[in-house]
Amino acid sequence: MAEEVLILNPGKITSHLTSSLLAVAFLTSFGSSMLYGYNLAVVNSPAGYIKDFYNHTVVSRNGTGFNEEALTLMYSLTVSVFAIGGLIGSLMVGTLVTKFGRKGTVVNSTVLVFLAGSLMGFSRICSSPEMVIFGRFITGIHSGISLSVVPMYLGEIAPKNLRGFLGLMPSIFICAGVFSAQVLGLHELLGKEEHWPLFLSLVVVPTFIQLMLLPWFPESPRYLLIEKHNVHATITALKWYRAKCNIQAEIEEMQEEQRSLSSVETVSVWQLLLDHTVRWQVLSVVVINIGMQLSGIDAIWFYTNDIFENAGIPTPEIQYTTVGTGAIEIVAGLIGCFTIERLGRRPLIIGGFAFMGMCCAGITLSLILQTYVPFMKYVSVGCVVGIIAGFCIGPAGVPFLITAELFKQSHRPAAYTVGGSLNWMSNFTIGFIFPFLQMSAGSYCYLVFCVICLSVAIYVYFVIPETKNKTFVEISQMFATKEAVEESQALTHPDQLKLKKMNGYGSLENGSLEFDSSSSCP
Repeated sequence: MAEEVLILNPGKITSHLTSSLLAVAFLTSFGSSMLYGYNLAVVNSPAGYIKDFYNHTVVSRNGTGFNEEALTLMYSLTVSVFAIGGLIGSLMVGTLVTKFGRKGTVVNSTVLVFLAGSLMGFSRICSSPEMVIFGRFITGIHSGISLSVVPMYLGEIAPKNLRGFLGLMPSIFICAGVFSAQVLGLHELLGKEEHWPLFLSLVVVPTFIQLMLLPWFPESPRYLLIEKHNVHATITALKWYRAKCNIQAEIEEMQEEQRSLSSVETVSVWQLLLDHTVRWQVLSVVVINIGMQLSGIDAIWFYTNDIFENAGIPTPEIQYTTVGTGAIEIVAGLIGCFTIERLGRRPLIIGGFAFMGMCCAGITLSLILQTYVPFMKYVSVGCVVGIIAGFCIGPAGVPFLITAELFKQSHRPAAYTVGGSLNWMSNFTIGFIFPFLQMSAGSYCYLVFCVICLSVAIYVYFVIPETKNKTFVEISQMFATKEAVEESQALTHPDQLKLKKMNGYGSLENGSLEFDSSSSCP
């Protein structure tokens, strides 16, 4: 089946941005990725109302309410259980995408959102704080799945010259989710006490739209050909996702990858960690995913109101200032999305982490000096905005994109499981230790984030190559070990590449697979 001859004209692997590609990127990001951002911010505005609900419910059950410590613990559990669910969801990704496919996993996971939305929406009617907590846990599972599957799906359906653009769309919608929660949480909209259950359960709306429309689009062509060996379905999918560009060469490239992996099943996480042929790729995924969360962005988001209050912004206006930072996130995300194919992955992620590191140092300096130099409090506000903007331009989305690009089909699900689980564990860790770090180090705690950000930028600069406009085969070659490079010295022309078996993973040798590594449709 996979060896079937395709009756198509020969050509090069190039492609336009089609309406089908744009529609799938929008639907998956809108109905899945945006919910992650929304659920991060949705509990901030109604925090007081949720605590009152918990306390009144316990009083009605037991006759006595929570003390302040117990109430804080219950609310903290409501917030943090989202990250626990995310970790569990990320660990399920490898199994789900292998069994149901990329699109199938996105579609099937929508049931979790409807279940969570129902639990949270009816929690006050049922007088059940447990329903709120369990609903948050389920939304966490869905977000853990989506954060890995959506970039994987978009990375596989996109032509190489559009992989960066489409790969950053989920991060834009994550920022849009945060912004939506900030706007809807204003007192003039859903920020009133009677509206908080509706506020929490609105996640079902974008998911419903996704569920109605996404099933009409094809599955990932790479999944259909390499894992399901279905050439006819692959051709149909590529015709959906490509314009006038010829798909012959693209299918040949996928078939060569399939032949190189013919004796290699989809690897498990343990097999991935033991595979020395991909050790630099795995290490890179570990570094950028841990660095993404340990950069201090979550701590900045959590303490933005305190910094704005210290800067002299009136308390009633802080909520509008926070909404303004949400708008900055979206603008920064759009800048990254529309420049990644021109600048490449490395400048965005190196520049983003380096700029965040400098701004973290700036916050420490401004907090120390603002007692003596009054205008320093405005410097701290500028540094907060700088950290958020620097994060959204590159580090917010590029790590998920790079995870897709550094691995081939057999290793990609396990790589996303590793990256996603580390991302969520780091998220939970920073949320847990930051209050203690702040108490012990005071203003100097941001220097820890400064060191982490600069360290990640340095690692990326020296280790991770530029993957812009390169096929998965070429990227694999760039990470080949010295022995594998020596084996591939027989290359007689850089534009004539062919996969060969290399310790179960694949490298390049002379062959007939022809493509222009820099070509794209005008």
